[in-house]
Amino acid sequence: MNSNWLSLTFGLFFLVISNFAFSQNEELKDHILFYSSFDGKTSADIAAGDPLIYTADNYGEIESAKSGLHNPDVVLAKNKGLSGDALYFKKKNSSAIYFSGNKNLGYSSTSWSGTFSFWLQLDPAKDLEPGFCDPINLTDSRYNDAALWVDFTKDDPREFRLGVMGDLEVWNPENKNDEAKTKKRTVTVTQPPFKSGKWTHIVITYSEINTNKSSSKLYLDGQLKGAVEGVNDPFTWEEENAKIMLGLSYVGLMDELTVFDKVLDSNEVKFVYEQKNGMKSLF
Repeated sequence: MNSNWLSLTFGLFFLVISNFAFSQNEELKDHILFYSSFDGKTSADIAAGDPLIYTADNYGEIESAKSGLHNPDVVLAKNKGLSGDALYFKKKNSSAIYFSGNKNLGYSSTSWSGTFSFWLQLDPAKDLEPGFCDPINLTDSRYNDAALWVDFTKDDPREFRLGVMGDLEVWNPENKNDEAKTKKRTVTVTQPPFKSGKWTHIVITYSEINTNKSSSKLYLDGQLKGAVEGVNDPFTWEEENAKIMLGLSYVGLMDELTVFDKVLDSNEVKFVYEQKNGMKSLF
């Protein structure tokens, strides 16, 4: 094979790869419902609904929430993000800090599918105070009632979990501490890859919730860690009350919150993980 033919072959190969990456960028970009880079501002860069962040003293006083960050221990950390700035929880957070989930999560009462992607940087063993910690909770109520969440357990060493809890009155009508029912609705990672100075990518996919074919998956750093399947509890929301709850008892950095209106497949999850400038790479 002569050198001209080799050059042409490699040129065509890189052209195909470049076109594929461009088309994947365009496709994913078109499916973003919500995106917050936290670069120089707390409001979302893209939002199908309200782009503002809100703060209340706690979730019991949500009616008094005000737009903006009003907890001095939760700030924008300049140049500390995956790329650019990040949201920094300096101390254990007990205040209510959230974005509206109305339209931003694309909720459907008949068949709800999508993907939630974000990045965290912390050492759970050193940074978190005793007790459970929920970096993200998607719900209109609370963690055990029509909620999708991830948490760090209170164990030593801490585990990382995905929880997929439908309507409380359906899956646990007596609201008892039922470990078997809870385990059926969670994915548990016993040795999660979080450590000091390292950004970890978390992806939650949820497919056909509110049907009899629902499935939810947890990915860490582009790798599938498990799925909740065969659990078809309804998720009944008053969508105007839906929230993207941030940093419950969390200490550490958070960046690149992104909601897609489709279920990302494993290749797309890996593609997003490999974007070291975050979603800004798509624009």
